[in-house]
Amino acid sequence: MAYKITDDCISCGACTDACPTGAIKEGDGKFEINADECIECGACAEACPVAAPQAE
Repeated sequence: MAYKITDDCISCGACTDACPTGAIKEGDGKFEINADECIECGACAEACPVAAPQAE
């Protein structure tokens, strides 16, 4: 399953910089992960200071 960004997101962009496939884009109030591009590597979760990206 792809990762999903929870409402804990503070829109800092750390996940976007860490994503090797560019699957994360700024959405409405928080960042969003394109499930079709996510390779489930967990880089976004490791980079996030508030643990917003979670595996589904």
